[in-house]
Amino acid sequence: MLQVTESAVMAALGTVQEPELGGDLVTRNMIKDLTLDGVSVAFTIELTTPACPLKDEIESRVRTALNPIGVESIDITWGSMVRRATPRTAEQLLPGVKNVIAVASGKGGVGKSTVAVNLAVALARDGATVGLLDADITGPNVPMMLGLDGQPGQGAGDKILPLSRHGVKAISIQFFVPPGQPIIWRGPLVGGAIQQFLRDVDWGELDYLVIDLPPGTSDAQLTLAQAVPISGAVLVTTPQEVALLDVEKALAMFKRMSVPVIGLVENMSGLACPHCSEMIDLFGRGGGERFAREHGLEFLGGIPLDITVRQGGDVGVPAVAQREPGVAAVALQHLARIVAARMSVRAAAGADQPVLTVS
Repeated sequence: MLQVTESAVMAALGTVQEPELGGDLVTRNMIKDLTLDGVSVAFTIELTTPACPLKDEIESRVRTALNPIGVESIDITWGSMVRRATPRTAEQLLPGVKNVIAVASGKGGVGKSTVAVNLAVALARDGATVGLLDADITGPNVPMMLGLDGQPGQGAGDKILPLSRHGVKAISIQFFVPPGQPIIWRGPLVGGAIQQFLRDVDWGELDYLVIDLPPGTSDAQLTLAQAVPISGAVLVTTPQEVALLDVEKALAMFKRMSVPVIGLVENMSGLACPHCSEMIDLFGRGGGERFAREHGLEFLGGIPLDITVRQGGDVGVPAVAQREPGVAAVALQHLARIVAARMSVRAAAGADQPVLTVS
């Protein structure tokens, strides 16, 4: 009976290039637990993120490489080991968090919290361990969007235990105040609350901590940048000029604070007519893509207006977690995988270079 040798399999897999990180699967030590049975092989491919957007392409390349050496059956198991995209220091807060992703807009009302919540849930649904910090202290919306209610418990060392839903650990000031009560705080109190959420919450081991920043460029952003190494920022805008004006300020803020910017996502980028399916450009067309091009940013895609996003946000079921995802959910899931891939690229580069050069 014909048999395939381990050396032949590994040699063939050594020709398969990782499409985004570069280098071959064998050199990158991504092939695990190889077993052979005649002309059948089984192994695990350990990705750098469970949210890898190129999984199908990698599998296709693997099968193409193995077929010529006589392999007739290929059983691939997918694993992942998310790596830290920023160097860890001894005094660093959040020692168990590998990557901190800030979601910012500069302007309110552009769907920043919607993007942050769906980004976190999408990453969790792909298999990552994820936390979500609601840093919008005076306008917290994360609890409603996740469908969370109640007060966090207390764990070892008097640490605050975050609440969890849709696979995401979450903390918000809303958990600690009566419903409807406004939070009228000066800047130092806002910064202090964010510091406490970073220092006193038992986040545990996380692949990603997504932080929903408030609009503007003030204490919350400064506190965060000074307290923890931000792996990357996702900027959110709508196509209209007034939103682009404010997101430019957010971009300048991150540049000044030496925070790498992953890219820009354009929310509310069009509405599909329910009668004719043509796109209606309620807020203009192409503003986000043009802005990204002019400022040397990666354009992470457009998220169309979709009634299921609003419906889900009102009842605590984010778009990406709905049983029948709409068009916006597809775009949000794609966004999460692109963000995860960019974090992997930073980690592979040794975290000594930003994802993109911001001009």
